[in-house]
Amino acid sequence: MGVNIRNSEYRVSTTASFGLSILCCLLVFSALQMYKSPLGSTRLMTLIAGYVASWLFIFMLTAVSNLENIIFGKGFQARVIPEVVLCMVLACSAAGMVHRVSVTVCLLCSMVGLFYINKMGQSSTTPAAPSVSGSKKKK
Repeated sequence: MGVNIRNSEYRVSTTASFGLSILCCLLVFSALQMYKSPLGSTRLMTLIAGYVASWLFIFMLTAVSNLENIIFGKGFQARVIPEVVLCMVLACSAAGMVHRVSVTVCLLCSMVGLFYINKMGQSSTTPAAPSVSGSKKKK
C-alpha cells in the first residue's frame, strides 16, 4: 500500500528535478567544505559527515539520472557501472576531504540509500500482479 508516484500531484518535471538536485549537491558539498574542521574533530561528527556525504551521493545520482532522461528521453535508467560508481566515488571523495572514517560511513549509508531507491523504483514501475482466484477442478 505504497504511494503511487506516477499519479502523484506533488512531483516536478525532470528539468526542475535536475536543477534542484544540482542545487542540493552544491549546498551539501559546500557545507562539507565550510565545516570541515568541526566535522572532523570528534567521532560523532565524522559519522555525521559520512552521512551527509551519502546525501551528496543521492543528490548526484538523481541529477545524473535526470540529465540522462533529458538527453536520451524518458525511460532511460541509470546503470550500475558508469553512473552509480561515478557518483559513489565522487561522494566518497568529498567525504574523504573531511575525514577518512567518513568515507566508510558514506559508503555504507550510500549503499543503504541505493537499496531503498532501487526498491522504490521497482515498486513504482512494475504493475501490480493480478490476483488469480481460480478454482481447482476435481478429477
